[in-house]
This record gives sequence, C-alpha cells and structure tokens, in this order.
Amino acid sequence: MEETGQQSQDTNFPAPPAGEIPPPTPATDSSTAKEQADPSPHPLQPETSNTQPSTQNMETHAHHLHHAPGKKFWHYFYEFLMLFLAVFCGFLAENFREHQLEKEKGKQYIRSFYTDLKEDTAKLSGIITFDDQKVPALNTMFTCYDTVLKNWKSSSCMWSLVQKTNYNRHFQQTDRTLKQLANAGGFRLLQGEDADSIARYETEYKTIEDFQSTVFQEAQDNVRATMNRLVDFKSVSQLRSTLTGADTTGLYIKTPLLLSDDKALLNKYFNELLMYLRVINGHRNQMERFMKRATGLISYFKNKYNLE
Repeated sequence: MEETGQQSQDTNFPAPPAGEIPPPTPATDSSTAKEQADPSPHPLQPETSNTQPSTQNMETHAHHLHHAPGKKFWHYFYEFLMLFLAVFCGFLAENFREHQLEKEKGKQYIRSFYTDLKEDTAKLSGIITFDDQKVPALNTMFTCYDTVLKNWKSSSCMWSLVQKTNYNRHFQQTDRTLKQLANAGGFRLLQGEDADSIARYETEYKTIEDFQSTVFQEAQDNVRATMNRLVDFKSVSQLRSTLTGADTTGLYIKTPLLLSDDKALLNKYFNELLMYLRVINGHRNQMERFMKRATGLISYFKNKYNLE
C-alpha cells in the first residue's frame, strides 16, 4: 500500500500557475529500463507505404462502361469500333503517303522525258538539214545522165552524186527515260493522258526505226554497191577528201570517173539514184513529222507541269 501511495504521489504533480510553461515530463522507469536493456539501437529502416498506385487516370477507353450493368455487348462493340477506326485511319494515312511519293516519282519521270525530248529535237534538226542538202545535188541526176550517156568520159557531174550518196544519217531516239519507265513499271505512276502521249511517241519512233533499218539503208547500200562497180579507183582516190564533205568546185581530175561505158550498169546506177532520192524525201518528211510530235509534247508538258 505504501508503494502504491508513493506512486500516486509521484504521478500527481501540482498544476503550474497560469501563464507558465509546464516543465518536461521525466521518462518513466519502464522506458528507461528498456533503453538500458537495449544499448545498441536498431538502424533506421526505410519507410514503406502500402498505398497502391491508382490506375484510374490511365484508362484509354470508356471506363464507365466497365461497370455498366447490362451493356457488355455495346462495350465490346465500342472497343471493336475504336480499334477498327484506328487501323483504318492508319491505313488511309499510309496510303496517302505512298500516293504522294508515287505522284512525285511520276513527275520526275516527266521531267526526265522532257529533257530527252529536247535532245531529240536537236538531233532531228540536224538530220533534216543533212537530208535537205542532199536533195539539190540529187536533182541534177537527170541532166547528168544525158551528159554521161553521150560521152562517158564527161562524168564530172557525177562527183556531187557520189559525195551526197556516200552515207546516211539515222535518227536514234534518246530512250533513257523510256527504258526506266519500261523496266521499273513507271507507266503506272503517270497520269493516263501523259502515259498515252509517251506511248504514241515511242510507237511512232519504232515506225521510223523500222524504215531506217530497211528501205532507207537498203537504198543507200544499193547506190554504193553499183558505184563501186562503175568508178575508177584512181579517180576516187583523188577525190577522197571530197567524200567527207569538202567542196569539189574547181577540182581537176586527171582520169575519168567511170571505168567503162557500160550503159546497162550506168542505167542501173541512175535508177538506184532515183529510188534513193525518193527515200531521202520520205525520210525527211518522217523527220519533220516526228519533230512536230516532239515539239508538241515539249509544249504540252511545259504548260502542264511548269517546266523550263
């Protein structure tokens, strides 16, 4: 009882006067004893939290439909619709991007073909001039034939005929872009009207190419072959420089041009000259028509695509 009374006296401290700060409460014996019994305090442990991260704000679809009773079908339908729209929109975007790339590639083909057309017109202009220069000389064959037929040694009029029939100039199309279009399937990248115009241009050239490799070349070969049987070697050797286009005015040839007075062979030669003249005129007309086709395409593409 005395111990109990003593503990009561120890714990009942008189209240401090008003306005004063109470003194700190001394530590109890039990806590002091516990601290003495465990002199080495435990190391501080990191605080842990049992709170779970909230995922409510991370939902990417309609959250309220998860818990909507009786609407499971519409919920799945809505998710399917969202997924379908996302895939479909992605497909449209990719398709649009590819379409733009193909459109730009098609324009590159047009620009390249436009450059080829300019090269073709330069070639055609030179060939037309070359053929035009042949015609006046070939037109003298009629009077020259009468002269030579009377006197086979008076053959000076034949020099211009020999010179102008020595070789032909063939037109070769610039086909750099056409080969790319054919090999890479580039025609599908062009607009329908553009592709058709290029195809017609190529088809028309193939007609010219066929004419040049057959009738045009054959006429020139025939004239040259017959000439080699008619003319004298020494005379031709004196005129070697003129066969490359030099002027024959005032040139004195000591020996006659013709090897003999073989009238049948002479007649054959002039007949072949006449055919050669017709072929040259036909070739020149083809070049002029093809020139118009090329210049028309140049104007068409220049206006449509603002090319220079």
